[in-house]
Amino acid sequence: MKVVVHVSVDATNDVAHVPADAPPEEAGPRAGLAGDLSREERHRLTAELLERAARARDEQERRALRDRVVVLNMEVARSIASRYRGRGISDDDLEQVAFVGLVKAVRRFQVEFDGDLLSYAVPTIRGEIRRHFRDRGWAVRPPRRIQELQGRIWEARDELVQSLGRSPRPSEVAEFVGENLSDVVEALAAKECFAPASLDRPVAPGASTCLADLQGGEDSQAGPAEARLMLAPAVRRLRERDRRILYLRFFKGCTQEEIAREIGVTQMQVSRILSRIFSELRGQLTDEREAPTRGSRDDAARHHGEIRSLDRRRGTRRVARGRR
Repeated sequence: MKVVVHVSVDATNDVAHVPADAPPEEAGPRAGLAGDLSREERHRLTAELLERAARARDEQERRALRDRVVVLNMEVARSIASRYRGRGISDDDLEQVAFVGLVKAVRRFQVEFDGDLLSYAVPTIRGEIRRHFRDRGWAVRPPRRIQELQGRIWEARDELVQSLGRSPRPSEVAEFVGENLSDVVEALAAKECFAPASLDRPVAPGASTCLADLQGGEDSQAGPAEARLMLAPAVRRLRERDRRILYLRFFKGCTQEEIAREIGVTQMQVSRILSRIFSELRGQLTDEREAPTRGSRDDAARHHGEIRSLDRRRGTRRVARGRR
């Protein structure tokens, strides 16, 4: 039975595969045996396969040899991907992205110029993972500077954990990367932009209440409360009888006929009084909105009138002197 190990590359669906029934002298290490090889053996076999691929004249043979190099070094890609775990992207996705970087590195590698494959592949794999974080890992995209700083911070945290033997403090991370503490704290807080907390998550271990249960809904009383707040000053300026009519109509729920009997007028008069009250209230609310503009106009008109009155008084005095 033929076993095929696929490594996704991109939207073109290119794959790297190793037939399990290939001849022993040509197949090189199997995918299942690659993890059992020592670093020196993997390095030697990788160099041999790459040299054979460089000398191969047939494109299909060259591709088959490069595919074997990919399978041989998949553990290296997995190791690099494991350093980026716990940052909001699933482990499977990280490994697939690392495999993409490995395939690209093998296909672009040139034996005569690049020397050791890993010296070229490791930066390529890291760059592929970082691009994936940058382009597809954000549920809420923060500013570009925060994205770049966060990548540097995670690398610095890994190094500081090894050197300090504990999780570093934000101040230590800021000193290590040479950035302001406030920027580092902001970048650390942006971690939640990768994987926002689910609304179905319990608020505490074993709790039956989830985050969605704590989210507030639309308050049906917000509109009426705002209306009462705006109307209160205008209603207080109404006459006593008008305020009583409003109370009977909207608080007691009386009909116009009942209000008419209560205050001693006809129903038609109650209807007209209510129309007048509504008009006055609308006018007062409109006046309050336009108060600053209207006030400035009134002040200007009052000042202009005072000047004209003063000029008239002066003119009258001149005429009186002339007659004398």
